[in-house]
Amino acid sequence: MILAAGLGERMRPLTDHTPKPLLMAGGKPLIVWQIERLRRAGFTDLVINHAHLGMQIETTLGDGATLGVRIAWSDEGTPLETAGGIVKAMHLLGPAPFMVSNGDVYTEFDYARLVPILADMAVDPAHQAHLVLVDNPPHHPQGDFVLEHGTVAIPPTHAVGRLTFSGIGCYRPELFAGIAPGDKARLAPLLHKAMLAGQVTGEHYAGRWEDVGTPQRLADLDTELRLRHAA
Repeated sequence: MILAAGLGERMRPLTDHTPKPLLMAGGKPLIVWQIERLRRAGFTDLVINHAHLGMQIETTLGDGATLGVRIAWSDEGTPLETAGGIVKAMHLLGPAPFMVSNGDVYTEFDYARLVPILADMAVDPAHQAHLVLVDNPPHHPQGDFVLEHGTVAIPPTHAVGRLTFSGIGCYRPELFAGIAPGDKARLAPLLHKAMLAGQVTGEHYAGRWEDVGTPQRLADLDTELRLRHAA
């Protein structure tokens, strides 16, 4: 599942008329970079949610055939937060563990690394989630979690070794039990509960990842990608 229902408020005025996942970097919309990497990793059945100007995303990508994937759409109307959006789309995702990524980031993470993780989660009910963590970006120096021998934990205050959640994760549907379709719900409380039970694994990705959260970061990424592909 690709999450594409955010309002993109920090990107205004760019997102006043264009949804954030369709903003261009290096000659492609941000979400297309994601889809191409997912396809190369073998993820060809995708669910994409949307809300703010979402029909533009749906019209641009269609059924995904031109990108070599199959897209099912989940129209939220009003954004439901991360967990709420996932639950609304659960009937499209099915009963097996699934991977989720944000549609408004740029990353060169190899999604194929998650295939064996999903296979393990399918046979281990205690393995509720797996998170990809990255080095803390300048705008989020405090990080989110710590990684201890492959298990993700909530760090104590001022703990060293904090890492930032990339937005890329694998989840069992049971993690979202108790949330009704259409409810607004955040993901963090669900992850925190599972972490306290030792049910969340993780990995540290040290490669290229960018939270394209401001017009300046988008402009910088656009320049980087254009120069790289011109070389």
